[in-house]
Amino acid sequence: MSKQDTKKRKRGNFDIEELSSIPTFFLATLNHKKDKLAFYWNKTGRFELYLMDLATQTIEQITDGQLPKGIRAGFLWGRDDRTIFFTKDKDGDEQHNIHSIDVLTKETKQWTDTPDAQELPVDTSPDGKWLLFNANRNKGQMNLYRMNLGSGDVEQLTKHKNPAIGGTYSNDGSWIAYAANEEANLVNMDIHLAKPDGSDSRRVVQVKVGSQDSFADWADDGSFFAFTTDVNGVNQVATYHLATEEIVYYGDATYSERAAKVIGNDRILAVVNQDSSLSPVLYDVKTKTRTKLEFPPGIAIGSQLINDHEVIMTLNRPLSPSTLIRYDMNTKDSKVLLETDMGDIRSDLFVDAEYVKYPSTEGAMIPAIVFKPRDFDPNKTYPAILIPHGGPTSQYFLSFDPDVQYLTDLGYVVMKPNVRGSTGYGSAFRDACIKDWGGKDHDDWVAGRQHLIDHFAVDPDKVVIYGGSYGGYATLWCMGNSPELWAAGVAWVPVTDLLAMYDISMEHFKYILRQQMGDPVKDKELWIERSPITHIQNMKSPLLLVHGTNDPRCPVSQSHIVVDKLKQHGFQEGEDFEYVEFGNEGHGSSGDISGKIRSLKLLDDFLYRRIETK
Repeated sequence: MSKQDTKKRKRGNFDIEELSSIPTFFLATLNHKKDKLAFYWNKTGRFELYLMDLATQTIEQITDGQLPKGIRAGFLWGRDDRTIFFTKDKDGDEQHNIHSIDVLTKETKQWTDTPDAQELPVDTSPDGKWLLFNANRNKGQMNLYRMNLGSGDVEQLTKHKNPAIGGTYSNDGSWIAYAANEEANLVNMDIHLAKPDGSDSRRVVQVKVGSQDSFADWADDGSFFAFTTDVNGVNQVATYHLATEEIVYYGDATYSERAAKVIGNDRILAVVNQDSSLSPVLYDVKTKTRTKLEFPPGIAIGSQLINDHEVIMTLNRPLSPSTLIRYDMNTKDSKVLLETDMGDIRSDLFVDAEYVKYPSTEGAMIPAIVFKPRDFDPNKTYPAILIPHGGPTSQYFLSFDPDVQYLTDLGYVVMKPNVRGSTGYGSAFRDACIKDWGGKDHDDWVAGRQHLIDHFAVDPDKVVIYGGSYGGYATLWCMGNSPELWAAGVAWVPVTDLLAMYDISMEHFKYILRQQMGDPVKDKELWIERSPITHIQNMKSPLLLVHGTNDPRCPVSQSHIVVDKLKQHGFQEGEDFEYVEFGNEGHGSSGDISGKIRSLKLLDDFLYRRIETK
């Protein structure tokens, strides 16, 4: 445990507690009647459910402490438009049970009690009698189940050996669409249909073995559904027509596009992912004509259809947190429904982001987002922080990050790279590090560091690497395999020993590890070689290691073995490395404001002692 300096230090223009207390809201979801909007919001200091009346824009708090401290799952409207189903775990262990709340009476009900299983509600039947959910009951694979909302009885609908995820009823309730993979190729994902009782299950969309095909939405009349496929190398919108079994593609696969909603039976609302921004587009089903909507620029997510011409989306930009927008696709008018309350924070002191690409090995060009300090002077030198993302199949976007704003205000240049293995740049880029963790991705982190030195006046002796989960893997891998390059490392809830983590992971997490790094028996030597624990004794600079005791994704034992090995090799805790363990917490704080404040203070103190005053 580090001995933090508890004295109040003046650190730039922002106060950690004020900056970390900027509330956030997300997952705005319309009810079935389309007149109420529910969403998560942590304005009280922790996430609660809120309800907005679209006619009056009045907002009411629905829950008061019933949600888990850390949000790791969504919620679901019941067909009666007064019941909301949500999940609750125990102190971040992600063993979710299903609960519900009546938005009128505020009465809650617990529907399941399975402490050894994850349960995630995905849909309710059109007649309101059944709740469809994904679960890994009896320590098995993730599959589809349904619950009779009258009796509470549960039936298992699918029995796939690989994860079955999602589940959406057609409007007449005759079919359930979901995703599953029955191929040996673990990158593959296909779309299946089943009758409501799980019978007549069939694979209806497999464009080719190895493509990822994901369901999006049903047409109103159920004659087709929209989906996303990467068969042409980039995510692309498509439709599957049940009567003819025809697949129709939309767009030219230049940029990644994902289908979001079918509007009636004749249009598809999609989102284009271009240069780390997200924007809505429309496709005409018959003509395949593409129209880019004149939505405000930024990261537009949500795609909640009020009617055939109005959509609600949440907009986020590097200079401003979330704004909830009601947009008319016919008139192109925008109406703000909710803005983030910035309190007394001086937003004019925020810095904007730069989207760059830098060269790495094998001729690869790596996209990244860079934040420079205000009044950046290229004739000076600056410390820098490189922040690998989690995943690895994830992506950084041009969005607001209070921690980054704090760090740039202190004078750090911050880079968020989308290295090979990231999503958003095509399937070849995404799959480039399969069975190669610590290979091409490491090349890209190192090349990102060099790009900062060459183009952003960064001091080569003051570059810190800092990440969580797979980003924590990146930190420890770099500390052990290119130790001379990093002034310090910060690893939050990291992956450290692939074999040890696999042994105690849930089946659907094991599937992801096999997909990414091969078979743990056949490829055992690779798993050992590409585990940071194999190389961590080579580190040459200070390390901060942080973990939650209830983490089910990267168990706390992953950090324990690092601490043990460092001590075995003569490293002194408190001097060479620092280890902080949080009880009753899982895979990060996930939005609890007190957790955000605590984490940024911990990082700030480490940087002050190890970088700024050394």
